Amino acid sequence: MESKTARLTLLIDPHKKRAFEQLCAAQDLTPSQVVRQLIRDYLRDHGVEYETRADQATGDTPEQE
Repeated sequence: MESKTARLTLLIDPHKKRAFEQLCAAQDLTPSQVVRQLIRDYLRDHGVEYETRADQATGDTPEQE
């Protein structure tokens, strides 16, 4: 389970924000859920590894390929 204690603030065009929020609502997702998934996908696509809460709890680190 990921820890959700950090905040990311960004500026976005109000029209895009409204469209994004409407699309999220239509898919029964929160904007935060979608942004977190976008970030996970972006990190994965670029081969970036990071610790998760489970890694910290067990002392494990992600395996290097």
